[in-house]
Amino acid sequence: MRITIVGSGTAVPEPGRVCSGYHVAVNSTRLLLDVGPGVVHHMARFGINWKRLTHLALTHFHNDHVGDLPYLLFALRWGMTPPRSAPLLLAGPPGTRELMNRLGAAFGSHVEAPDFPVRVHEMDDGDALDLGGGARLLACRTRHTDASLAYRVESPDGTLAYTGDTGADPELARFAAGAEVLIAECSLPDDEAQDIHMTPGRLADFARTAQPGRLVVVHMYPQLAGIDVPALLKDHGWTGETVCARDGMKLRIGASAGSLDDLTVPG
Repeated sequence: MRITIVGSGTAVPEPGRVCSGYHVAVNSTRLLLDVGPGVVHHMARFGINWKRLTHLALTHFHNDHVGDLPYLLFALRWGMTPPRSAPLLLAGPPGTRELMNRLGAAFGSHVEAPDFPVRVHEMDDGDALDLGGGARLLACRTRHTDASLAYRVESPDGTLAYTGDTGADPELARFAAGAEVLIAECSLPDDEAQDIHMTPGRLADFARTAQPGRLVVVHMYPQLAGIDVPALLKDHGWTGETVCARDGMKLRIGASAGSLDDLTVPG
């Protein structure tokens, strides 16, 4: 399983970071988790063949997680020669079909009726979706919006868990348990805690329950800029391997005993 951090940012524009997007390659499956503003261009920047996407999974409908969806469909409709014919499976929480209807009304035929099949599959807590090649996508509700999900990608190589946006939730931590890689949000400092987002203290508790092989911290607002977040997590009791994501970071969960290797970060 090969993972690329396409966009690790937040709703706040930053010069070197775009909004949420995580590309996962497992055998012939090409899955994009969230597609926030800037993600499509960053896929091209980081050498990801966006034309070969087979699946897109949305965690929720806030603009920093779905804002590039109309542009992705536009690129797949008009940016390919020969034109795309392969289907794209779009998974998301309840309301995904309504989102597509509204985007179609706003943006037109390339969203409403592109010249290739877009198959919408709404998921809810506990649902699973076969991705092919022995991989599957599992969903768990999160404490963020009325319809928001975290995902778990299980494959013969190992497991990736992605929290999306969420508040602290022991049930979600158990859902993520044992993943070789856990991509988890950490939005705000502890003294600015909100019920719908993580802080270093809350993420440390979460990680102690989930016990991932590697914790990859994303979705940090500027209030955490310049702060050693892994050190804060350690102070709060999480002593496992932790890295703060950068756009373009690549990880691999190896096929050999689920080993984790090949972490690379662009200069």
